[in-house]
Amino acid sequence: MRSFWRNLNVTRAVAHNGTAADFYSLRPRQTLALCINPNRECSGKRYNVPPSAEFVARVSGIPTMAKLPHQETADGLDAAFIGVPIDTGTSNRPGARFGPRQIRVESALLRSYNSGTRAAPYESLMVADIGDVNVNVYDLKDTCKRIRDHYRKILATGCIPLTMGGDHTIAYPILQAVAERHGPVGLVHVDAHADTSDVVLGEKIGHGTPFRRCVEEGLLDCKRVVQIGLRGSGYSADSYEWSRAQGFRVVQVEECWFKSLAPLMAEVRAQMGSGPVYLSFDIDALDPGFAPGTGTPEIAGLTPIQGVEIIRGCRGLNLVGCDLVEVSPPYDTTGNTALTGANLLFEMLCVLPKVKYF
Repeated sequence: MRSFWRNLNVTRAVAHNGTAADFYSLRPRQTLALCINPNRECSGKRYNVPPSAEFVARVSGIPTMAKLPHQETADGLDAAFIGVPIDTGTSNRPGARFGPRQIRVESALLRSYNSGTRAAPYESLMVADIGDVNVNVYDLKDTCKRIRDHYRKILATGCIPLTMGGDHTIAYPILQAVAERHGPVGLVHVDAHADTSDVVLGEKIGHGTPFRRCVEEGLLDCKRVVQIGLRGSGYSADSYEWSRAQGFRVVQVEECWFKSLAPLMAEVRAQMGSGPVYLSFDIDALDPGFAPGTGTPEIAGLTPIQGVEIIRGCRGLNLVGCDLVEVSPPYDTTGNTALTGANLLFEMLCVLPKVKYF
């Protein structure tokens, strides 16, 4: 497999430096990783480029994220997709443990360039799929330790992790590792729920508590935290009082209805400044009419367009990590929730620092 991808990178360079005639005379194996425009000049640095569906059927091959090559570690990578397949912290519908696998399957539809923003991530960053954290599906606290230890190793290489969940519990141990490396970080949190509960059914660790734990441990720069899309019935008249008391900016979904979120994101960029920022996107931020495959759906949510606006609005931020969580494939047999998640993860990749735009 490694020699296969090495050959792809070599033939990609050959095709880019050749003519259109040279391109079409290449054997099928040689054309797998070519970009759409064979005459575009590339730098001397080699990058992992997903094979184009112009030459390789989407339904073929091992389903890695975006059909990128797989490697065991983050060594040599600028960014990496990684799965954390747990749903042990869910309070309602399970199934998020299958999220990373289904997101990878649906990601076969992704292409190499962002047509909306003209971002070219695979001409800018070395990216791969580095598999999943080996979680303990019987012990949530042990799983959190495993996640934290795994992300310490990823971050030590300088790689930016793009995480496929898994339920939202995973944000807590990931942010423990992120804050160890970068100090307290800003947070762009997109969700139907604040996830700031203290204790649920006697437990302090679960998908409704991660950001409470993060505040308690000093992992967040609270003046640089925004929560977008919050909604639903609550346990008190003001479910977000605690968040506001910490200094978070709370944007309830009613403030988002019937409008573009581009102006909001301009304000968020000013709030975040130049410091390190983590982006955490719960798929249930989107209305369940668009993303029904999730554990705790709430009506009257964001649209996929608004979700894309939020992520694209993070361009220019010093992003040090991102996650897309709470995709539960058993509750969406169409695959559209996982497909949406895959596209949102690609959008996250496209706004990372150092990505080139045409």
